[in-house]
Amino acid sequence: MTDPKPKQAAPNATDTPAAEPAPAAPDPAALLAAAKKEAADNHDRYLRAFADLENFRRRAIREKEELRLYAASKVLEELLPVLDNLAFGLAASRQSGADIKVLTNGVELALQQLKSTLAGHGLTEINPLGKPFDPHQHEAISHQPSPDTPAEHVSAVVRSGYLLNGRLLRPASVVVSSGAPAS
Repeated sequence: MTDPKPKQAAPNATDTPAAEPAPAAPDPAALLAAAKKEAADNHDRYLRAFADLENFRRRAIREKEELRLYAASKVLEELLPVLDNLAFGLAASRQSGADIKVLTNGVELALQQLKSTLAGHGLTEINPLGKPFDPHQHEAISHQPSPDTPAEHVSAVVRSGYLLNGRLLRPASVVVSSGAPAS
């Protein structure tokens, strides 16, 4: 006779998961030693980073000071020939029989050389003669009537002004016209 219920197979030892050993509790002394080592390493890295930052700050201050001290060296090198020419002119003026016209021409050439050198470094002269008064670039030192210059225009330049790379270095000192004099 056949058994209506099939028999279940007996559980096999390979079918059941093997009990994994519970992880051993970490040794507190080992954890503490590892944490202390990590803290010491972090502190050492911090001290090195702090020292690097301090060295960078000192180096930046030193380099900034060197730049300040020697920034003008290129301009000054280019001005030395102008100084030489002025010294030659002065020496020539002290000689007996010096020709005033020759000396004047020499001084004019030295002035042009100076202006050219400074222009090469971004200096632009402001000469507003006959132009409208601009309080952003001109300094009015007087207001006078002028038959030749319209009102609120510059009738005379007392001292030239200068721009350095487009930025006002010194305003031009000017006399501003108040228009034609009243008759």
